[in-house]
Amino acid sequence: MRSAKPYTNATFTHRVDHEAGRHRPARAPTEPRVCGTCGAVYRGRRWVRAVPGPAPVSSSGAAAAVTTCPGCRRVAEHAARGFLYLSGAFVDAHRDEIERLVKAEARRTLDDNPTARIIAWEAMPAGPLVVTTTTEHLAERLGHALEKAYDGDVRFDFSHENKLARVYWHRD
Repeated sequence: MRSAKPYTNATFTHRVDHEAGRHRPARAPTEPRVCGTCGAVYRGRRWVRAVPGPAPVSSSGAAAAVTTCPGCRRVAEHAARGFLYLSGAFVDAHRDEIERLVKAEARRTLDDNPTARIIAWEAMPAGPLVVTTTTEHLAERLGHALEKAYDGDVRFDFSHENKLARVYWHRD
């Protein structure tokens, strides 16, 4: 019997992978690993911030392998997963304050996810200021921080089939 609901749980759980898994490694990397660029450590099948102290070693006593974390790889490839568009007269008048807020929020995000970073700041001619990020969650978090600090109108657009977020913040 067909349901009267316009959607089912399968609508949200079945995701089309157009990249055919190319964005994921074939297997989980061996642990521990250290990013040679930012110093993040891969431990417990997760990238975490490096803590001060001795370098991580494996259970056999071998030194950690040096590699590149996904965040540094996305920055190097300029592979953005999130876009934050800032527009309005308020942005032009308070650009320094807004940049400090966004950069501070991005630093706080590093505690939770060291692969979430700002890739670039681009000022479009006669258009919005665009901040590109390595994760869609960081773009969303920055939009919420701007809304909380300065009010304004914020809109979140998420792509259905791939991991991409576009956040639009405007204040006159």
